[in-house]
Amino acid sequence: MIVHRQVLKAVRRAAVILIAGTSIMASAQTPKLDPESFLPPAPAWSGASEKLIVPVNDPWITPSEKTGLTASPTYDETIAFLKKIDKASALVRLENFGATPQGRKLVAAIVSKDGAKLDPAKPVFLIQAGIHSGEIDGKDATFMLIRDICFKGRDKLIDKVNIVFVPIFNADGHERSTPYSRPNQRGPVSQGWRNTAQNLNLNRDYMKADAPEMQAMLGLINKYSPDFYIDLHVTDGLDYQYDITYGFDGWNGLYADSPAIGKWLNDVYRAKADTALKAGGHIPGPLIFARDENDLTKGIDLNAFAPRFSHAYGDLRRLPTVLVENHSLKPYRQRVLGTYVLLDATLTALATDGKALKAAIAADRALRPSTVDANWKAKDDPVGSVDFLTIEASEVASPATGGNRTVWNGKPGPTVKAPIYGSEPGLKLPVAKAYWAPATKPDVIARLKAHGIAMETIKKARTVEVDMIRLTGFRASAPSEGRVPITVTGLTHEIRTQTYPPGSVRISTDQPLGSLAAYLLEPESEDSFLAWGFFSEILQRVEYMEPYAIAPMAEQMLANEPSLKAEFEKRLKDDAAFAASPLRRLQFFYERSPFYDDRYLLYPVGREP
Repeated sequence: MIVHRQVLKAVRRAAVILIAGTSIMASAQTPKLDPESFLPPAPAWSGASEKLIVPVNDPWITPSEKTGLTASPTYDETIAFLKKIDKASALVRLENFGATPQGRKLVAAIVSKDGAKLDPAKPVFLIQAGIHSGEIDGKDATFMLIRDICFKGRDKLIDKVNIVFVPIFNADGHERSTPYSRPNQRGPVSQGWRNTAQNLNLNRDYMKADAPEMQAMLGLINKYSPDFYIDLHVTDGLDYQYDITYGFDGWNGLYADSPAIGKWLNDVYRAKADTALKAGGHIPGPLIFARDENDLTKGIDLNAFAPRFSHAYGDLRRLPTVLVENHSLKPYRQRVLGTYVLLDATLTALATDGKALKAAIAADRALRPSTVDANWKAKDDPVGSVDFLTIEASEVASPATGGNRTVWNGKPGPTVKAPIYGSEPGLKLPVAKAYWAPATKPDVIARLKAHGIAMETIKKARTVEVDMIRLTGFRASAPSEGRVPITVTGLTHEIRTQTYPPGSVRISTDQPLGSLAAYLLEPESEDSFLAWGFFSEILQRVEYMEPYAIAPMAEQMLANEPSLKAEFEKRLKDDAAFAASPLRRLQFFYERSPFYDDRYLLYPVGREP
């Protein structure tokens, strides 16, 4: 699930912290709760996709189907089922592509008719389930789909497409499973945890790649170079009729760094996916985030996301990526079947229009933009409208809140014309010809390599003239995702002659991932390595000069440097607070003396203009 607005996110986080803190203290006296008893009723549903469920005596019934699609198998049961298929079918082979901090193997299933070496002419479809492992619909849906491909005569689905399937991305979180992990979600009966064992949210980690799971996923992406990436989630929020919602950069032409890919997704894929879902009895919709859950006329947010999120990251690296958010209040059975239909439709679209998609990918990989849109902010004016399919609701008095609360009754409500609000870039991020990262930052170099960004590693020291950035202001934020983020509030550029030691790297942006490199290395980017705290050492001063030494030095400087004297006197005239502060006056001279730390606030990544 992706929370859509910063204010709402902060409020909900504070509320959850408060509730969690009080519930721990009261747990000994609180009666056990039915985890779904307080959720709104689910609308009655039946659809053609129910035919996808096999009989209870079928030898290839999936673990979830055995429970009537109400429960999901454990990690061990998941791996056992995959191994059973692998043993029985030549179309499937398993691959360990990494490990979690708690030692669980990350497993991918390769579903193909090509054998060990995949045909590069065929699109590769990467299906990712369980990045938030309480939102596990995709695992059980894909099990059913693979079962049908291998044993139910549906193998034509992979005549022209190859599948790489990751059933559980956050495997440690998957095993932290209880009926109380997802309070806003209906099923499965026990749900995994959103974050990893290191308390990292993998769908905030695509750029900084701190988690070993994410580093492994980037390795998998680099190895198979997928042509389509689908990230399967379950959303929260208000009640509505839609059961399968999804989005991508390029929806209605908005936000795409990869415009040809975005156009294919919007003009080709979207129509095919929606048609298939409707035929299966499902109601597809766009990613839906209401501004006011009690008043839809205030609008729907269709925001741009930072590339720390999967679909925006995919767009930045020229990888067609779709984020799926099934509606949490629909029954697990309905959500799993809808996911199957969407995956089936994706395979069909890749088989029939895969060449056009590959051409779009090639066109976008050939782009060499001079700027990249970054640091998105809310746009005041609507960017469109939507006929929103509501669920009937009423307001009732709430003794718990002292006010009213919304009650949805599970019946289709009126269609509401709602304006759609979007985003605009807060920054046009410049893209340098190349970047120089020093050997003193091996963690940064390693992350760049993990992303698959091409670079030259120098074996001998090299002296080059580069544009370097010095911060003139910065702000530290509250801890987030295991780091203390930094926001640049001011900077200056300096042309310097810099010697880079052996092991340093030069990253040319004349490559398909050039924009990604710029987003990671330009310090003003909200998802840069500097923003995520990889360069916090430049924010501290090391040497200092005592006032008793600065004062006589300053007097010499005033006597010997007329231009400095004029600058000082102007500052005294224009800035009363400066003139009244002995320490600030002395600091003025110290900063202009050869004793001052020349590397303080100097960002060590050089830019070739």
